[in-house]
Amino acid sequence: MLEEIKEYWSERSFSYAQENLAELNGEKNHLWSSIFFKYIYDDFRGKKVLDIGCGPGIFSIILSKLNAEVIGLDYTPSMIECAKDNALKHNTQIEFCVGDAHNLIFEDNSFDLVVSRNLTWNLKDPKKAYEQWYRVLKKGGKIFNADANWYLQLYNKKQNEIYKKDREKIAKLGIPDHMTNLYPNAQKMEEIAKSLPLSKIERPKWDEEVLDFIGFRQIACYREFYQEIWNEEEKLMFNATPMFLIVGEK
Repeated sequence: MLEEIKEYWSERSFSYAQENLAELNGEKNHLWSSIFFKYIYDDFRGKKVLDIGCGPGIFSIILSKLNAEVIGLDYTPSMIECAKDNALKHNTQIEFCVGDAHNLIFEDNSFDLVVSRNLTWNLKDPKKAYEQWYRVLKKGGKIFNADANWYLQLYNKKQNEIYKKDREKIAKLGIPDHMTNLYPNAQKMEEIAKSLPLSKIERPKWDEEVLDFIGFRQIACYREFYQEIWNEEEKLMFNATPMFLIVGEK
């Protein structure tokens, strides 16, 4: 499974990087900065941050520009190469490495913050990953995880009905739909999603319960988080799977 996921993201690394780079050059750059200040710290100077599933390095670069000391980790070597290139272009000093979110190589109590976006749904054993993230956090350190209940429509009838109506609406508006077979690799990702545990689990309720069991405290879940970060086109396209945010403290 992990190799299939790795192959998928390797194939998508360039196009995915181009999609995400727009965030660094547009309004979302400032939006993410404001969000980090709002939900995490009002001063990132000296904070050690681990960006897990860093992809092309968007969070890593934004946090580095906020004066954090950042390490970006991704399972896909081609993503790490994109991240290094992007960091260089944006004049930021970031350490990037290939690694597994389930088995972190870092020592206990190493980081003030662990950040992740659209990764946990993609993991073979998300509970084990959360345990690892907790382990590497310092006492009082925080987790920031933005994700969505991707592919729940494959298992939930009501969700599937909403999803289909969204596809019809998007088609009528003439917007290129990332969730259909017309989009490169969409079918392949759907097949992978069928083998992933979180595709069929109702979230973020599951995440809240697991983080609490692991030992996180002051867990806060923001189910309407997508309203703060998505543009109108994204809200239409991903209406059935709105992005949520979970923040917890060790």
